[in-house]
Amino acid sequence: MLIGKTAVITGAAKGIGKAIALAFAKEGCNIVLNYHSSVSEDTIKEIEGYGVTCLPVQGDVSDFEFAASLMKRVKKELGSVDILVNNAGITRDMLLMRMSEEEFDSVINTNLKGCFNMVRHASNLMLKQRSGAIINMASVVGVMGNAGQVNYAASKAGIIGLTKSVAKELAARGITCNAIAPGFVETDMTDVLTDEQKAKMLEVIPLKRYGRVEDIAEVAVFLAKNTYITGQVIHVDGGMVM
Repeated sequence: MLIGKTAVITGAAKGIGKAIALAFAKEGCNIVLNYHSSVSEDTIKEIEGYGVTCLPVQGDVSDFEFAASLMKRVKKELGSVDILVNNAGITRDMLLMRMSEEEFDSVINTNLKGCFNMVRHASNLMLKQRSGAIINMASVVGVMGNAGQVNYAASKAGIIGLTKSVAKELAARGITCNAIAPGFVETDMTDVLTDEQKAKMLEVIPLKRYGRVEDIAEVAVFLAKNTYITGQVIHVDGGMVM
């Protein structure tokens, strides 16, 4: 179903974003791999190994004009924007009373405003095509909150509201918009946790294990293929939020 389509994935240099890029490449999608600082040549070659085009584009999704220029380039070089996965995100964890304005603003700008920027410009192309799938990366933290993550939780809760509103606006043109809310996933971030911290986190996961990046990628592919699911938040969290 996805052979020859173009998938734009932000924050795709590593972790969940990289896994999503590879999953779509396996399905035959051409990949627009957005990254902020750097991406390895091995990642690009791995994607191209599936016989698809990989277009790496460095840039900051919080920049409204960058998002616009990215979509114009994709349209010119690959012909369409069929799938958009908004995965780019940062954390600046700090207790509320110690959180600086910059720590709050930077997370909101990248996670929430960046998502808006990309959806805003991708939707112009999708509306003309009368088709498209938008997948936004939320988090269980955006649903249940978390101490020390006021900024991150606010950004992810905002993405959920954005997702539902976009879904209602674009549905009449055959465009779906959904969100994925991962729980604790094995990434570079969890690798640095102590055994005690990991054990405490596992206590709140009914399945008693961390998620894999592939667990998230599989759901992203599913949502891109299904044309009758929209406005939903799919929890991939081992049962944390029920």
